[in-house]
Amino acid sequence: MSLESLPSEQPAAKETEAGGSTTCDLAVVGAGIVGLATAREIAHRRPEAKIVVVDKETVLGAHQTGHNSGVIHAGIYYRPGTLKARLCVAGARELYEFCDEHGISATRSGKVILASNTDELARLEELERRARANGVEDVRRLDLHELSELEPHAAGIAALYSPNTGIVDFAAVARALADDVRTAGGEIRLGWPVERLAASGARIVLHSPAGAVTARYVVACAGAWSDRLAAGAGASTDPRIVPFRGAYLRLRPERRDLVRSLIYPVPDPRLPFLGVHLSRHADGEVLVGPTALLAGARDAYRLRRVRTPDLASTLAWPGTYRMARRFWRAGATELLHAASTRALVHAAQRLVPELRVDDVVPGPAGVRAQAVARDGALVDDFVVSRTERALHVRNAPSPAATASLAIARMVADEVEASF
Repeated sequence: MSLESLPSEQPAAKETEAGGSTTCDLAVVGAGIVGLATAREIAHRRPEAKIVVVDKETVLGAHQTGHNSGVIHAGIYYRPGTLKARLCVAGARELYEFCDEHGISATRSGKVILASNTDELARLEELERRARANGVEDVRRLDLHELSELEPHAAGIAALYSPNTGIVDFAAVARALADDVRTAGGEIRLGWPVERLAASGARIVLHSPAGAVTARYVVACAGAWSDRLAAGAGASTDPRIVPFRGAYLRLRPERRDLVRSLIYPVPDPRLPFLGVHLSRHADGEVLVGPTALLAGARDAYRLRRVRTPDLASTLAWPGTYRMARRFWRAGATELLHAASTRALVHAAQRLVPELRVDDVVPGPAGVRAQAVARDGALVDDFVVSRTERALHVRNAPSPAATASLAIARMVADEVEASF
């Protein structure tokens, strides 16, 4: 995903907090969009099963779900055959259907991907090849006249157009998923942090200061904290979550006409980030960015937020230093973008040359929970691991929100076997 970092304007409604001890068939850790979609899918398949969703926060989708750009990705970028490629394409289709059924606005605004120089033409052709291999519908090349009709202020020497890329409020989707879980008889407990999982015979216990839940099986969708929960339950420590903070700029209202939909560059194929882009949202807001800066906390929505355990975890991981050595040039660029509004605007001017520093004001920020392997590789696919009586979604950055319903089906297929 690009580092999706737009918080929902309307916070998710609070749930009643619950404690005590409970026995259930399935416990889901994480009330973000993937955890809620998984609970909903299994509840529909197994209406007799008792399902409990727990989350340490007091609102639904408090982290990546509620702090993302709201882009419904079509599936263009991902290497054919990967989980991202397969689940994004299927998930986008299902997500549009879900939004239609639940009265949630999901707009197929379309996206143009621009090549700015001849060096990027081969990469643009590769994106077109991947889109066709992945089954992305209606993706096509644009000539410069067609580009000017779609995005009059954009500039490039070649362009790829994805009409089915869209915009949605993923926090609203999470609330609708939660409603479905409750309607199916499931329970959602907020303000319920899980400290550890402990398998015990035919059961597994979720330990929390708020009480205990004993389940037949656990699905952990813990986002930025997924590696800790998995490793504590006996899974490998590799990969580890390393947080990247992404910040956007906002266009001033009088300059929003510079962008009609979504304008993206051709991304660096070595990195899982999509580069500085411009995106118009359902409320008319236009964002420019994001940055991708190594963060001092897994919830570093404020730049100065540092949490000692998070920073220590990042610095103690051998993959962090190997990643830094491998991608130091990209890191230096991102540091410049984070430190200088002028530099970030300059990067966006490759796509919209009329953009000026005076056209922008500070915007929102979010954190991408990026899995980094011990060898320093930035893990560029969804990662799932298994421990006794538990399945852990270890790496689920963008396009996980787009793919959430398809991810839920994949997870549910495995969980059903345990029943």
